[in-house]
Amino acid sequence: MATPSPKRVALLGYGGLLPFIGLSIGSVVDHHHALIWVDALHAYGAVILSFVGALHWGFAMLANDLGDAERDARYLWSVIPALLAWPALLLSGLLASGMLVLGFVLHYWQDRRLANGCALPPWYLPLRGRLTGVACLCLIGSVLAS
Repeated sequence: MATPSPKRVALLGYGGLLPFIGLSIGSVVDHHHALIWVDALHAYGAVILSFVGALHWGFAMLANDLGDAERDARYLWSVIPALLAWPALLLSGLLASGMLVLGFVLHYWQDRRLANGCALPPWYLPLRGRLTGVACLCLIGSVLAS
């Protein structure tokens, strides 16, 4: 069993889900403005996907147990989520949500790959998995419900 994440890290992570949840609820309960809620959700999702990509840049700089090839792969990957997120903002509805969900799932897969190659905190992957799952459910659910 993984070590629980530090309380403040967990609170910040879960706090970052509040816009996902709030915007999703808004898209479901306010049908007249559902497209505005969903567009705002996509914008927030794109920002967060870009943010989580940058985590790998930080890991590449600081992880002493990465080889040169893996370090280069982390630097390369760190910009790909933003390159997936930006075009999602040019799409709408299910296509935009699908592209963002794809980005989040691919990023979690990269997190798991990174965890096999370096010493990440034991709480990192379980927390990232929960955050990714909720974000993806919100992105998909809001579009399907609106």
